[in-house]
Parts: sequence; structure tokens; C-alpha cells
Amino acid sequence: MVTRNNYEPPDPSAEDQRLTQTRIRIRIPRNHQEPVISHLVSRYGLTINISAALLGASVHEDGWFDLELRGAAKAIRSALIYLSDLDVEIWHGSNPEQDGW
Repeated sequence: MVTRNNYEPPDPSAEDQRLTQTRIRIRIPRNHQEPVISHLVSRYGLTINISAALLGASVHEDGWFDLELRGAAKAIRSALIYLSDLDVEIWHGSNPEQDGW
């Protein structure tokens, strides 16, 4: 919509598409079978950097991962909801709405 002064209001969906990044730490329970990090890439189109990981030699220990998520703000929010729905523990290192490039 263009007004008399040729001003076009910002598209609210454009904010959801802006590229951003956030850091999180997650704990994946030892009995979890789904490829969690792989799904963050394939389902949500995110770029994932694993900056640290703690994995036990046996299946009797949980896996801990420090991740940097990069992508559209909406995709990061959706991915965090996905992790929460899996009952994966999440610690936020930064806010995806405030981090930017």
C-alpha cells in the first residue's frame, strides 16, 4: 500500500526473514533416538556451528552441545519451539531477537 507521500509501511513478515544468530546450550537425553541437530538444518534451514560438545563413550550419558544457530529469525524461533517440544533442555546464550549480523 502506497500513500500520498509514496511511503510504504514496512512489511511485518520482513522482520521474520531477517538473518540473525543466537547461541544456545542443549542437553540431549541419552535415550533420545531422533537426529536433533540434523533436523535443525533440514527442517528449519538453519546453519549450525557446534562450538563445543560433551559426549560420553557409552550410551549411559547425556550429550551436551554448545550451538550457534544462524538463519531467519522466524526459523530460529520455530527451531527453539521444536527443541522445547522434544523436552531437550535449552540454555540461551543470547536472544535471537536482539542478536543480529
